Amino acid sequence: MPTQHRATPNAARRREASRLAILTAAFDLLQEVGYARLSIEGIAGRAGVGKQTIYRWWPSKGAIIFDAFLMLSAGADGGPVVLPDTGDLDADLTAVLRATVAELNDPRYDRPMRALATEITYDPELAAAYAERLDGPLKEAKRKRLRSAQRAGQLAGDLDLDVAVEMIWGPVLHRWLHRSGPLTTAYTDRVVTTALNGLRPRPDAAP
Repeated sequence: MPTQHRATPNAARRREASRLAILTAAFDLLQEVGYARLSIEGIAGRAGVGKQTIYRWWPSKGAIIFDAFLMLSAGADGGPVVLPDTGDLDADLTAVLRATVAELNDPRYDRPMRALATEITYDPELAAAYAERLDGPLKEAKRKRLRSAQRAGQLAGDLDLDVAVEMIWGPVLHRWLHRSGPLTTAYTDRVVTTALNGLRPRPDAAP
């Protein structure tokens, strides 16, 4: 019996070590060869595991890259996403979008995010996982920050928060995804200013 008790945590550690090796291998290979040339066989060879080990946990290379991205990203610890709320909406949104630009311009993030943007277009299961585990929590954090601004009278009380989130973050993501212009802090600052000028309460609006 004591031997059985010792074997269980050892097996769990081996599984976790294999899982981390697979995610690390997938992420490293993505940087080296690009998503189009990335393969399950290549990931298995780099990680030192069999293909069946990979398929036991992930249905596709897109799903592996998604977990590898979550491992890299700041929210990978499973904690809730929280945006800064200093009371200064303009400053808070400027800081968040500047941080977003830094992340999007970082090659470590750029390649996996572009791979995910491609895969979720064709893979409904991956799209659902992306919405549940990453995009959904991020959107709720954004809505929460704007809701706080509403309560402070900094935004119109009847503002559609979902539309507001798209107005603020959408231009940055669109420019990044389509490479339609330089992604700079100067651009994000203009996005914040333009969006907030249209979202603030009108002086003549009824309270």
